[in-house]
Amino acid sequence: MAKVVPARDGALRVLHAARDAGVKRVVMTSSFAAVGYGVPAREAPFDENDWTDPEEASVQAYMQSKFHAERAAWDFVGTQAPDLELAVINPTGIFGPVLGRDRSTSIGLIQGLLEGALPASPRVAFGVVDVRDVADLHLRAMTAPEARNQRFIAVSGKSLWLKDVAAILREKLGERAARVPVDEMPDEEVRCIAEHAPAMAAMVPQLGIVREASAAKAMRILGWQPRSPEEAIIASAESLLAFECVQ
Repeated sequence: MAKVVPARDGALRVLHAARDAGVKRVVMTSSFAAVGYGVPAREAPFDENDWTDPEEASVQAYMQSKFHAERAAWDFVGTQAPDLELAVINPTGIFGPVLGRDRSTSIGLIQGLLEGALPASPRVAFGVVDVRDVADLHLRAMTAPEARNQRFIAVSGKSLWLKDVAAILREKLGERAARVPVDEMPDEEVRCIAEHAPAMAAMVPQLGIVREASAAKAMRILGWQPRSPEEAIIASAESLLAFECVQ
């Protein structure tokens, strides 16, 4: 519960304050982590009707925190703030240009590839969306009447394997991506490394699993048109290089 309680209570504090101040609408940044985990992977993409199962053993604390925070937000609006409108954005992995040397987990993947932190890419897959498009979707959800009390998944296209991300970097950056791994790491090797590397251990439950997500609702209702995954990935890399974040 170490991560769940701050996430849940933080969301509720904002909503309490918004209700008491007479705010019309709150746009909450949730995550695909609240949508598509703890349930079997499937061919059909996950959409806004889906929810993560926080009780499933493979669901990590971060995913649990996103689930409980968003659920608490919807419950609060439904029971204690009927006049407060809520719209929720559920992004997949957020990439794109960074503003400084601080980095998120997603951006850390790009940095690690550029630095050659691993000899090969683990078999993990994830959806990609550009941070600029996530911001744009928040603005649309804030202003469009149709966004009232709706969830919107933010993703651009199909999920990419980490090896695909590595290939994009090598193709577009040339010599600047000289240390990016070419090969894919066998799952058993990932598990062995994970015994001594917490960052790698977080990948183990996701090995070999593809979870597709659909942004059709955001496109249909809000007219949202995201950049390509390739553009988001290269923007991440270019900005990391510009800020001299790559060692």
